[in-house]
Amino acid sequence: MANTAKPAFHIPYHEPYFDEREERAVVECIRGGVVQGGGRFTKTVEAAIRARAQVKHAIATTSGTHALELAMMVLNIKEGDEVIVPSYTFASTASCVVRQFARVVFCDVRRDNLNIDVADFERRITPRTKAVIPVHYAGIACDMDELMAVARKHNITVVEDAAQSFDTIYKGRALGTIGQLGCYSYHGTKNIAAGEGGALVTNDEALARRAEVLREKGTDRAQFLRGEVDKYTWRDTGSSFIPSELVMALLSVQLQKIDEIQPRRVAIYNRYMEATEPLERAGVLRRPHVPADSKPNAHIFYFFAKDEAARDRAFDGLRARGIQAMLHYYPLDDSPFGRQFRAPGEPPLKAAREVTDRMLRLPLFTRMTDAQVEEVVANLYDILGVSRDSIPRHVIPRQVGVGKT
Repeated sequence: MANTAKPAFHIPYHEPYFDEREERAVVECIRGGVVQGGGRFTKTVEAAIRARAQVKHAIATTSGTHALELAMMVLNIKEGDEVIVPSYTFASTASCVVRQFARVVFCDVRRDNLNIDVADFERRITPRTKAVIPVHYAGIACDMDELMAVARKHNITVVEDAAQSFDTIYKGRALGTIGQLGCYSYHGTKNIAAGEGGALVTNDEALARRAEVLREKGTDRAQFLRGEVDKYTWRDTGSSFIPSELVMALLSVQLQKIDEIQPRRVAIYNRYMEATEPLERAGVLRRPHVPADSKPNAHIFYFFAKDEAARDRAFDGLRARGIQAMLHYYPLDDSPFGRQFRAPGEPPLKAAREVTDRMLRLPLFTRMTDAQVEEVVANLYDILGVSRDSIPRHVIPRQVGVGKT
């Protein structure tokens, strides 16, 4: 019988940055007796998201997936409509379209950073195209100037899938706030993590009001809780997208800790970028391209190996040494469910498939120590057959109490 036990990793890919502060908040929520959605922790979270993203409206949801589904409902996407989605993304980016009985249209991604290929997006626009969902992969911004120009030209609504990009800045603006709607995720693997949880953000008053109703089973309960109506009733279609106060209690603390979490992650990300630069010059790998005037949130550090064999050698080698390197998505247009949305005879999207075969993610988490980062880098050099003497020496700046060696 084959050994199916998972290897033990002394350097995991990710771990959330929790401590006694989250524990106290959850206990406080339980003792307070209000655990259903819409309470003071939900209000605290929504205010914190509005302040950090500099956006007018933040509507907390049970997940990033539900934020996307809510966005499609708010826009009244329906059968006969088309929504363009990059193929290299998580299933939720496309399933939110399919759940509305609309047609998802996959477009290709850029080879340099896995974000939407705006030229291919424009080629796939038809009179039925109602929206586009750009995905800011790994916390690196899409070229939003170019994308927004195309969307305005064709009168297409932009819904940003910023699930991985809370706190990424593009030309002075937070990702998620540039399109008409933006969707965040606070899944357990994200920088700011609450197990689950998400948010829909917008600067449009009418969209926000409709989102509040749809989130609350189609009722105007949100207006009732604000004292705007004396009773609440059924107003529209909807679902139960409002998160539990327990999740919001956890998330409220995570948002308070953002200035502990983000600087450390960015420092580790920058160290990886610096340490892999000689490997890029040697033609061994290629680092992700970050657009000018953009500040990534250091959600993921990944690289492109020169070919699939080199990627697999690095993946297997690091994991054999107790370092949890990770692969990522398989292109949705060539997935078992996604193939039905390709035109008859249309081949799989070329760039999405190519980068899938060459991409590898390295461990990155807030409590990761300097020594662990250097161990990942040294082992990567060794596995790829490059002298460690070429690794640039560097000390990662860190905050007191975070990521201690």
